Formats: sequence, C-alpha cells, structure tokens
Amino acid sequence: MTKTKLLAGMLALVFLLSGLSKLAGLDFATQDFARWGYPPWFMYLTGVIEIAGAIGLLIPRISALTAAVLALFMSGAVGTHLIHAEWLMSYVAGSIMLAAGLRALEDLKN
Repeated sequence: MTKTKLLAGMLALVFLLSGLSKLAGLDFATQDFARWGYPPWFMYLTGVIEIAGAIGLLIPRISALTAAVLALFMSGAVGTHLIHAEWLMSYVAGSIMLAAGLRALEDLKN
C-alpha cells in the first residue's frame, strides 16, 4: 500500500466516524453544535458532507479533489474551535485539515 492510499484511508476513517456521530445525533455532537450556535440541520449536513468525503477519498479518480475540498471544509471547523477558544480541538481539526491538504497535493508530484 502506498503512502498516498494509506493517508486517504486514514482520513476516510476519521471523516466516516465523525460523520456517523453527527448523523446518529450523539449527545456530544448535538451539544457541541448547540454550544457553537449552529442549528441542528447544520450538524446533519456536516455529517452528510463528511461521509460523502470519506467515500470520495477511497475512489482513486477523485481522491485528490475530495481531499482538497475536505481541507477547505475543515477550515470552518478550525475557525469554529478558534472562535470558541477550544485550543486542543483547533489543533486536532488543523491537523486533519493539513493531512487532507497533503493528500490533495500528492497528485501534483506525479
């Protein structure tokens, strides 16, 4: 397995689990979105985007584009955590954003 496929697979798992937690309406997810001032429908939309992104990361033909879109998408998460002074979570979201960006750039090397 190449490093690119491994990174895409790891990111897919992260986005799948995160999206499923939102679509399942788990308590921590609903509490987070309420604390941030976002409506419930936005949590579900975010979950759908994350799961679609997880699937897209596993399709070689669109994996790089999906990763680029997810990196931009994660900038919203980073911003939300920074606005609410959630420093550790902003670091986590930023790391995911960076990993997605690196996955997107991998195809430029080839």
